[in-house]
Amino acid sequence: MDDALRADESAVRRILTGTGDTWAVVGLSNNTARAAYGVAGVLQRFGKRVVPVHPKAETVHGEHGYASLADIPFPVDVVDVFVNSGLAGAVADEAVAVGAKAVWFQLGVVDEAAYARTRAAGVEMVMDRCPAIEIPLL
Repeated sequence: MDDALRADESAVRRILTGTGDTWAVVGLSNNTARAAYGVAGVLQRFGKRVVPVHPKAETVHGEHGYASLADIPFPVDVVDVFVNSGLAGAVADEAVAVGAKAVWFQLGVVDEAAYARTRAAGVEMVMDRCPAIEIPLL
């Protein structure tokens, strides 16, 4: 992957501090062993509203879950993607379609074509990074 795509520190800062506080976390369930569960907790501790998006539509960390981004009845600012790289591009496209301001692909989630499409649509994007690692550093 192009290091410039991964290391855009200004995009990381903008998304974490200025894009908004409603984060849809795709792949978030009540499975406490999964990274998404822990990352969502960190985001909440830093003042973010975490909206679980998972086929089971579970309530997680006190927030009602939805089966898809399209099912969320209010605007989301950032879509945090915890699905594998092969599925992540479709999630990024859905995030653009629902009007998200930014897309964040977690560590190990890489899709350069999705990055290009998302940025071409005017939506901020970070790829292969973790907000739970980045936000305490601000």
